[in-house]
Amino acid sequence: MFNGSREFNPSSSSPPSSSSSSPSSLPVAPRRSPRALQRHGSLLSQYSSLLESYTEGEIRQLVSALVERYSQAMNSGGHELPLFPRAGSRRKRARARHKPCELRELEVSVSELGLGYESDETVLFRYCSGTCEAAVRSYDLSLKSMRSRRRIRKEKVRARPCCRPLAYDDDVSFLDAYNRYYTVNELSAKECGCV
Repeated sequence: MFNGSREFNPSSSSPPSSSSSSPSSLPVAPRRSPRALQRHGSLLSQYSSLLESYTEGEIRQLVSALVERYSQAMNSGGHELPLFPRAGSRRKRARARHKPCELRELEVSVSELGLGYESDETVLFRYCSGTCEAAVRSYDLSLKSMRSRRRIRKEKVRARPCCRPLAYDDDVSFLDAYNRYYTVNELSAKECGCV
């Protein structure tokens, strides 16, 4: 990226001229001094000497990247700044993807359920979430093999178990925005399993 034969002189007002005069050649960026930090200096002086080795454009790029990360973290509901991910975070994400099938709950308004009712009443919506890797049976393996060999082509089949409700909670009753009474059955899960 940098040409080692050119040196940057901060006292000169223009960058060193390029030896080739073709219009397609890109200007050469000034060469930075090595980033050597003093071992016994304070933290502030270490960062100061580190930042002095950057050009103004690189500092602007660094600051804009940090601001962008900060705004993404705040927009996604994050409370701390994930500038430098901790070691092992990839492993934690992998474990999070393979959580077992379990019952979870969420308090939502009736309107948010997407069933076409307008109501401000809230209900406790229980749902099933997780993976079913441990529940893979011989059937699932054979079905996957038949699909990969194109023995089963047009039918829509799942070659792995899915986390679904095994039983449902009691019926849910509510008043809509027009004071009409409704009852919805099989809304919330009561028990989950791999089907």
